[in-house]
Amino acid sequence: MGRVPKASSYIGPGAVDVALEVNGDGVSVHVPPHRTLLDTLRETLGLTGAKRVCDEGMCGACTVLLDGEPVYSCMTLAVACAGHSVETVEGLSKDTNLHLIQEAFIEHDAFQCGFCTPGQIMSCVALLKRNAAPTGEDVLRAVSGNLCRCGAYPNIVAAALSAAKKQARR
Repeated sequence: MGRVPKASSYIGPGAVDVALEVNGDGVSVHVPPHRTLLDTLRETLGLTGAKRVCDEGMCGACTVLLDGEPVYSCMTLAVACAGHSVETVEGLSKDTNLHLIQEAFIEHDAFQCGFCTPGQIMSCVALLKRNAAPTGEDVLRAVSGNLCRCGAYPNIVAAALSAAKKQARR
């Protein structure tokens, strides 16, 4: 998972205003210093794509991109994201068009129960941003922090490789 920015000074103990970019839009939230990015996204901003599953940074279902790098939003404090860019699964589609990875997940049946899917997708998006022609091993490494209890990994790999090929043709 990506590196989490450190807060530049001590804040709190009360709630503070935090300005950040979420899915391309500037937002300001009023949060206590101990509030996680996951709680801020889900409860304050109504973006429920990142899932709360383990709440311990073990499963990756809450993965979002912070300045383009995948992070566990359940382990990232919202105040540490001040001035940074956050991208969630909700921010991938444009108008009614799904992102290539989202289309590929559907095409390759790369999900079963769906709890890990948003995190898997975000990890694959980050991979394709830094590596336009990944191998299967690259995909497995990219999603190694995302636990799929249903065992859809072969289809997840196929989806990511398919999306990479489609991306190369664009």
